[in-house]
Amino acid sequence: MSGVIETKPLDVHKQISVVVATHKPYRMPSDPMYVPIHVGAELHPDVLPEMLGDNTGDNISDRNGYYSELTGLYWLWKNRQCGYKGLTHYRRHFATGSISRIFNRDRFDSIVGQSEVMDLLAERDIIVARKRNYYIESVYSHYAHTFHAEQFDVCRAVLSDMRPAYLPAWDHLMEARSAHIFNMFIMSSSKFDAYCDYMFPVLFELEHRLDPGKYDSFNAR
Repeated sequence: MSGVIETKPLDVHKQISVVVATHKPYRMPSDPMYVPIHVGAELHPDVLPEMLGDNTGDNISDRNGYYSELTGLYWLWKNRQCGYKGLTHYRRHFATGSISRIFNRDRFDSIVGQSEVMDLLAERDIIVARKRNYYIESVYSHYAHTFHAEQFDVCRAVLSDMRPAYLPAWDHLMEARSAHIFNMFIMSSSKFDAYCDYMFPVLFELEHRLDPGKYDSFNAR
C-alpha cells in the first residue's frame, strides 16, 4: 500500500491536500489532509449530494466515464492551492510505516497521516504506491490482456507527435515487468502541476483519436 521514490529536501511546512476519489458512499480517512471528492458528480449528482463534487470550479466531471479518478485529479490541479497535492482512492490508501499497523484491526487506523507524510516529504519529492511486479508479463502485455492494446499504441503515436522526447521512456516502461500503478501519489505542487501539464493534453488528444463511444464502460476508461 505504500512506497517512496525520488530524493530531494523540501520545505514541508505547508498545507497538504490529498484527494480521496470516490463514486459511492464509503468511509473516509479522518486526517484533515484528506479531501474526499465525488468524482463524476456531474453525471450522478444524487449519489453523494453532501460531498464535495468534482463538478465545481474548473472541471471535467462530465467525462468521468472516460477519465475515472483523473477527473478528481484535474479538479485538484485547477481548484486547490497548497504546498503539496496527492491522490488516493476510497478503497486504496497509503499505509503508515509505523509498526503499530501490525496490531491495528481496523485498517483505517493504519492509513498514513499528515505528520508522517510531512516527515517523508522532508527527504523525498514524491510518495507513490509500492511497485507492482508482473514477472511473466510486461507492462504492455498486461494492459493488452486487460484492455485494448490499440489504446496504448495510439497513445504512443500521440506522444510521438506531442512529446517525442519521452518516447524512449515510454518504450522502456512498456517493456518493463514492474510499475507504480493505481494513480496514487503525494508530491510537491510544482511537480504535481508539471505532471498535469504534461498528461492532460496527451489524454485530451488521445480522446480525439480514439472514440470512447466504441468501447463498453469498462474499456472506455
